[in-house]
This record gives sequence, C-alpha cells and structure tokens, in this order.
Amino acid sequence: MDQNLKAFLYALVLLLGVFISAVAQVILKKAATKHYGSFVKEYLNVPVISAYLIFVLSTFMSIFAYKEVPLSLGPVLEATSYIYVTIFGVKIFGEKVGRKKLIALFLIIGGIIIYSLGS
Repeated sequence: MDQNLKAFLYALVLLLGVFISAVAQVILKKAATKHYGSFVKEYLNVPVISAYLIFVLSTFMSIFAYKEVPLSLGPVLEATSYIYVTIFGVKIFGEKVGRKKLIALFLIIGGIIIYSLGS
C-alpha cells in the first residue's frame, strides 16, 4: 500500500475516534440532565456506561492511529473535537455560539488549514 494512502487512512481512524469521543460527551451531558433516584444510579446507568465504553474505544482508535499518524499531526486532528462539540451543542442542546466562541472556532479551523498547507 502506498505510504501516503496508509497515513491518510490512519488519520481517518484518528478523526473517527475524535468524533465518537464527541458523541460520548453528548451522551454524558444528556445523562447529566436527568434526575436519578440515587447516587449509584446516577453513575451506573446505560447511557453513562455506554459513553465511557465509547471513550475507551476512542482511546484504542487513537493508539492504533498513532502507529502511522505523525505525532505533530495528532493534536491538530484532535482539535477538530471543538468543532464537533460546538455543532452538537447548537443542534442537540440549543446552545448559543457567542462571538468569542465563533472567533475561537475560526482560529482552530485556520490553524488546521495552515498546518495542512505546510505539510
């Protein structure tokens, strides 16, 4: 397999891991909005356990991806989580995106683009 294609596929695995980690954050936030009868039920319920299992899967995907993804590229790809979380927050929770957050997101996207052009 071509080395560039291989690195690209591993980068996609890392991005997918970052994305599913953002999904797990949404699941945890949804679970946190519910009222539970006891402290134990608050932490031992299907959504919370599922979210933590997704986090574990995401971690293993990152470990696997770093076999081929350069260490300098990993944090750049992981920064996309801010974009996913913001989109989920707006679409699922009806959160508002203020001016400062919008500027921050554009800076993150700009940094990703600049890094990509330099590689």
